[in-house]
Amino acid sequence: MTHILAIDQGTTSTRAILFDDSLTAVSSAQEEFDQHYPASGWVEHDPSDLWSTTAATCRSAIEKAGASGEDIAAIGITNQRETTLVWDCKTGKPVFNAIVWQDRRTSDMCKSLKADGFEDVVTGRTGLLLDPYFSGTKLAWILDNVDGVRARAEAGDLAFGTVDSWLVWNLTGGKHHVTDATNAARTMLYDIHKGRWSKTICERLGIPISLLPEVKDCAAEFGETRADLFGRAIPILGIAGDQQAATVGQACFAPGMLKSTYGTGCFALLNTGDTPVRSANRLLTTIAYQLDGKPTYALEGSIFIAGAVVQWLRDGLRLIRDAKETQPLAERADDGQGVVMVPAFTGLGAPYWNAECRGAIFGLTRNSGPEEFARAALESVGYQTRDLLEAMKADWSGTAAQGAETATLRVDGGMSASDWTMQFLSDVIDAPVERPEVLETTAMGAAWLAGHKAGVLPDMERFAAGWRADGRFEPAMDASTREAKYAAWKRAVAATIGFAG
Repeated sequence: MTHILAIDQGTTSTRAILFDDSLTAVSSAQEEFDQHYPASGWVEHDPSDLWSTTAATCRSAIEKAGASGEDIAAIGITNQRETTLVWDCKTGKPVFNAIVWQDRRTSDMCKSLKADGFEDVVTGRTGLLLDPYFSGTKLAWILDNVDGVRARAEAGDLAFGTVDSWLVWNLTGGKHHVTDATNAARTMLYDIHKGRWSKTICERLGIPISLLPEVKDCAAEFGETRADLFGRAIPILGIAGDQQAATVGQACFAPGMLKSTYGTGCFALLNTGDTPVRSANRLLTTIAYQLDGKPTYALEGSIFIAGAVVQWLRDGLRLIRDAKETQPLAERADDGQGVVMVPAFTGLGAPYWNAECRGAIFGLTRNSGPEEFARAALESVGYQTRDLLEAMKADWSGTAAQGAETATLRVDGGMSASDWTMQFLSDVIDAPVERPEVLETTAMGAAWLAGHKAGVLPDMERFAAGWRADGRFEPAMDASTREAKYAAWKRAVAATIGFAG
């Protein structure tokens, strides 16, 4: 049993990757699933899709490798964070669709709580802002708006979980209702300083604590799978939210190390060690990972739309048929047009946190076409990343901050495969960008957590020593051009916020 099965359950697809004991991927499988948009700003998933694609991709990855359950030492799970599910403890049947992290239906609830001065309580305990992004108000909405659910919850008949909890429940046949510290830290219900659910916040939102899962380390015993799923009962030994798993996979174990993942959204994390740094620039204080009962903290900046803007070009505007077409289009764009796209389709994340904003495009001319749209879409990711890094520099003070200002940014995720996008990113942040040999760092992080716990994979130091860069991008844009382009972006954001009112 020298293999590790990593489950990477994302916002638009589920993947399973089988790693060997050298952390080389030997097989993988991926399935997309439907997104549901029942109203403006609402985003849902069918919980059965999350589970069925997980089971199917796991079986497919094992079969492709010619392996069996007997070859697998452990399973690691990484997942889209904040997405909220509630199900019946006896039947396992969800009471409502999964409300996705992108969903903004609780904006008014958050506004009301802010007006009552409750955000300071939330930030002080959880490190988060009072925003629809997080699970807490999503869960409160389900309790308040789905018939009969509150009474069933108060009777102890229901369970809440983020996607990791839902998958463990199904993998173990309903025997374990658990989560890890990184996912708990994104619910807006978990005190990251005391390491427990916040009774104060739960009471204010009307959430019975009995609904909530047991919180464990990222590398821990989360239960064993049903024997009928993969031929034998396999222990689940690692769980981390997707961005935290990518932080582990990028070996960002030292304070001051920085990574940014480009998937559906973009998420930058700065390791701050055993010190939870409270942001003065509307970043989030969160748990990067927790091992042996000890949390390591991070500052995080969250961008809601990164790769999703390319999906919009493909599925919404039908300007492209494949995401790979955006780079050659961007290369042919007219430099003189200066088109700027603010992809605030579901609001603006850090450091603005404006739930009411919607997307906008500035600088269009009669000659603007697919090339300019593609370039503006890719550039928007670079600009948003700089917004995050500027805020991190301001928050991360002292000697370490001086190192952080010139630190290399480690990148991963689907968009990082685009050389053009990564070069622009390096240019606009005026810092080196390193892309690892293995882009699937999220799955690798989950695999390492489980494999290390199983005794199959190396310790943290040896794992970090094995990290290798596939590409390195150095800034090549002159300072005047860089600052002029970034100033145009800031004007566009200000106008977008102004239009939202």
